[in-house]
Amino acid sequence: MGGFGAAVNRSEAASGSGAAGQSGTMQGALHLVRAAGRGLVDFALPPRCPACGVITEAPHRFCLGCWSELVFLGEPCCAACALPFDYGESGGAEHLCAGCMAHPPRFDRMRAAVAYGEIPRKVALKLKYGGRPGVAETMARFMARHLDKEGDPLLVPVPLHRWRIWRRGYNQSALVASALAKAAGLETRLDLITRVKATPPLKAMGPKQRRDAVRGAFRIAPERKAGLKGRAIILVDDIYTSGATVNGCARVLKRAGASEVRVLCWARVVRGQDH
Repeated sequence: MGGFGAAVNRSEAASGSGAAGQSGTMQGALHLVRAAGRGLVDFALPPRCPACGVITEAPHRFCLGCWSELVFLGEPCCAACALPFDYGESGGAEHLCAGCMAHPPRFDRMRAAVAYGEIPRKVALKLKYGGRPGVAETMARFMARHLDKEGDPLLVPVPLHRWRIWRRGYNQSALVASALAKAAGLETRLDLITRVKATPPLKAMGPKQRRDAVRGAFRIAPERKAGLKGRAIILVDDIYTSGATVNGCARVLKRAGASEVRVLCWARVVRGQDH
């Protein structure tokens, strides 16, 4: 009703001023047609839960069952890799987990929207393999609360090797980075980092094997390094497991002159999990 009333009011206000009135009337009519069209689309293709597909009241919302299974991440956690702590101080205290103290990551900070589990896995798979690029915006909406805009950072996705892009048709991390950039008004460089080595699936590998697998896999071409010196970077990925991939990307970003690399992911694997 609000859209209908606004269109009618604009038409009536313009109706007494000749050509301006005709223009206002036409704009009001177009508004009504568009509103009706949106209603028909919503009726024919109602919004659905991004995990299970149940009809929901609005786009990018989970049904109650899937929502109740999500575990949202935040403080207290490791200041570097966001590993959740059972208890501890919050408010920005710089506490590190044992892993980050023993092997400091190449990036400066990582944050993730949710803990990895069955529901986040289903969402990530729909984006990766299900031909559902719209899911990228769903992820981005949940990740946005961890988006640190200090220093006007540049959003950069973790790249895919060209063979995977040919098979899949798109880079899921690039879709998420684009959605985040649009919502936050930040710049994004989708092709900044190139994956020059096709790495095998890392799922069955241990931490050291993963680090070895991605060694030398990423590159920034010299002509793309312009403007990177002293720039803060937000590296966007879907799932954080051991950190091998984002560490590899952070390494080449730092070498290219980036002052800081923050990592932002949809889901983070916690202790005792893998994917």
